[in-house]
Amino acid sequence: MGKVLVVEDEPSIMTLLQYNLEKVGFDVITASDGITGLEIARNEKLDIIILDLMLPGMDGIDLCKTLRQEKIKTPILMLTARDDELDKILGLELGADDYMTKPFSPREVIARVKAILRRATPSLDQEEQTEKVIQFGTVKIYPDEYKVERSGELLDLTPKEFELLLYLAQHQGKVLSRQQLLDSVWNYDFVGDSRIVDVHISNLRDKIEDDTKKPVYIKTIRGFGYKLEKL
Repeated sequence: MGKVLVVEDEPSIMTLLQYNLEKVGFDVITASDGITGLEIARNEKLDIIILDLMLPGMDGIDLCKTLRQEKIKTPILMLTARDDELDKILGLELGADDYMTKPFSPREVIARVKAILRRATPSLDQEEQTEKVIQFGTVKIYPDEYKVERSGELLDLTPKEFELLLYLAQHQGKVLSRQQLLDSVWNYDFVGDSRIVDVHISNLRDKIEDDTKKPVYIKTIRGFGYKLEKL
């Protein structure tokens, strides 16, 4: 199924996650503090990281930020006991692919992990249908190489930002609702929480637009969603 790093300082939650992940076939590595988790993430070839927000040594926000600064793009599922929207938004802005608020069910964690991995590893059929290069304006997307260039310069996108931009580009000129984007890019229902889409759209605009207040490429369709203009 893949190799998972679980960084969690609560023994009961760590045991619960490890047991259920191994039960469905994942190879699980664990760390109980942020510094150890960072070293493992640097040195192991991981498929996904499950990362608690509150950790000794280095918290989950700083760990996530450090990994992304070091160009380590392993997908991250962030766990938090806080019901604080700012923490969730900050985690997503720093490059986390998803978040879950404690308490949670092991079944939901497994579903989220599998969904993230499905998006990170396209099926053979998807690969065969992938176009070699998709271009709009000065932006070029290379699906097979998992990279994006703007005016010839390589952009540093998180895996989820890449998937979202690719999906928008594959549907240029079409208005897409937030729920459509959730279902297609995240591949499961966020129970009505569409703010994760808005955060990723904002991040993409920062990277591809000259003026984020007057976007040329990604347009907001008020009350509905977003559209990538045909240019």
